[in-house]
Amino acid sequence: MLYYPQSECLVRFPSPESLKHRIIISTKPPKEYLESSVKGKRTRFSNGKNSSEEEEEEEEAASGNPENTAGMESDDRSDSDLDYEEDKNSGHTPPPQYRELITIHAGKPKGGLKETLQPTTNNVRRLSLSEQELERAATNNGLDLVRFTQENILRVYPKGTRITSSNYKPIIGWMHGAQMIAFNMQGYGKSLWLMHGMFRANGGCGYLKKPDFLMHKGPDVFDPKRALSVIKTLKVKVYLGDGWRLDFSHTHFDAYSPPDFYTKLYIVGVPADAAKKKTKIICDNWVPAWNEEFTFPLTVPELALLRIEIREYDMSEKDDFGGQTCLPVPELRPGIRSVPLHDRKGERFNNTRLLMKFEFV
Repeated sequence: MLYYPQSECLVRFPSPESLKHRIIISTKPPKEYLESSVKGKRTRFSNGKNSSEEEEEEEEAASGNPENTAGMESDDRSDSDLDYEEDKNSGHTPPPQYRELITIHAGKPKGGLKETLQPTTNNVRRLSLSEQELERAATNNGLDLVRFTQENILRVYPKGTRITSSNYKPIIGWMHGAQMIAFNMQGYGKSLWLMHGMFRANGGCGYLKKPDFLMHKGPDVFDPKRALSVIKTLKVKVYLGDGWRLDFSHTHFDAYSPPDFYTKLYIVGVPADAAKKKTKIICDNWVPAWNEEFTFPLTVPELALLRIEIREYDMSEKDDFGGQTCLPVPELRPGIRSVPLHDRKGERFNNTRLLMKFEFV
């Protein structure tokens, strides 16, 4: 069932209860998209410059004044936008009722970024920022960014130069309240592991409720860069690991001897909580027993992720990958746990796992 407002646009974002079993449409209204498309074509054919010169000017503008970067949203075109452009070129225009079905209007921001992020009472908006624009906004207008996401939708997408399908750090968007973090899901790596870890919460259903402090309004709005006091301390003990001999060939790590495993532990979250620990190396053993405990003080545990990575030490070359997982700290249950490990793509190994203990102080 489709949800759409009876007025020109949505004034206040609907509650989760009112959106049960419903969908909403968010895209550019047809008229605005047509005007921006025509304007772009006129600029391209009237300035007498070739495409490479235009691209250089756009890159210079993107790296210059951060207040002017919000208007450079050239990649923010949804499938419906492209469909409308094709219909317009073929002489077919969508019916006027189509505009009324758009619940949240999206479009290029007008004016500077700080002005765009200011709250309005007119309508709910959807703003799209590239990863570079998000980083500049987080650095220069972090509090405005948090306030904006309390009433509006923020979408972040990878920069166009990531031709290898690599990804950016999603935690920057999450700790500023961004609701939509567009990712290259085929781009395996540490950033995608964080994405998998975040959405293991809430039963892995794909929906996470934003922490209450990101919705708190007033002068003391949440600031990810502000130093806060420690709320709780996470103690992690790594006992041992097993299963590699069943999931890997006996010559996968070393041709003539058993592997030399060690464990790396990371806390990913707000800057004050970032931490990195490492166990000792257990040489020549398929069932390494570390029996080491680590302590992680946390100021914002609601946004913290525990990333675990197993490496096999290699004296002459790069250390071999032996498995990884990422766990949302709020979902950790105290006690001794068997933690399954995953491969680079995020697929769970059949047998490889760690025996660990979690404790909150």
